[in-house]
Amino acid sequence: MSLEEVYQRNLAHRTHRAGWLRAAVLGANDGLVSTASLMIGVAAANADSFLITAGIAGIVAGAMSMAVGEYVSVRSQNDVEESDRLLEIEHLAVDPEGELLELVHIYINRGLTPELAHQVAEAMHEKDALAAHLRDELGQHPHTKARPVQAAVASAASFTLGGLIPFAGAFAPTLGAKAWSIVAFTIVGLLGTGIISARTAGSAVLKPTIRVLIGGGLGMAITAGIGSLVHLTGI
Repeated sequence: MSLEEVYQRNLAHRTHRAGWLRAAVLGANDGLVSTASLMIGVAAANADSFLITAGIAGIVAGAMSMAVGEYVSVRSQNDVEESDRLLEIEHLAVDPEGELLELVHIYINRGLTPELAHQVAEAMHEKDALAAHLRDELGQHPHTKARPVQAAVASAASFTLGGLIPFAGAFAPTLGAKAWSIVAFTIVGLLGTGIISARTAGSAVLKPTIRVLIGGGLGMAITAGIGSLVHLTGI
């Protein structure tokens, strides 16, 4: 098999999407559920005049919150990985033989004979000792490395797109129609999110989609109940 064929086969895997797929799915799902829940809660509280304002505020505030939160969390992950990388550089400088034996044990635990494990470890150390330890000891791979800016943009954009789906229901003629339209639009959006995320990840469609629908439905139902309680108690 040629190097080009190996490269093409590796492209067929979807691990390289991990840096942005999680943020995009989370953003879209959160945009759908949080915006719909907010607007349904307002509608259940019989506050028709605030419905569109609440929807716009929820989309803008949520998108900014998702972007900042995603950036900070992913950046923290990068900081941990960088700290581990610097520590590994220090260990290789202080005790290269000990690090070599550590790599040998890793390969033995993966099924190689001691002799072969030692040969592989020596070959890896000669080529790029740091890369070998980052990959085989710490599980750091360049194609799965989280990217803070990419994750923040994906999260904010997908949240906004997700939030606009239930927001369209706010333009129905009556308050009751608005609430049901928001629910209907949101269910369609949740279905789309589940299917798209499953297809992008290369997994089966049914279970992820059902999981997304159940989670979103619970979020809307609980918020609607709280909104109705607020309306009934006159808080």
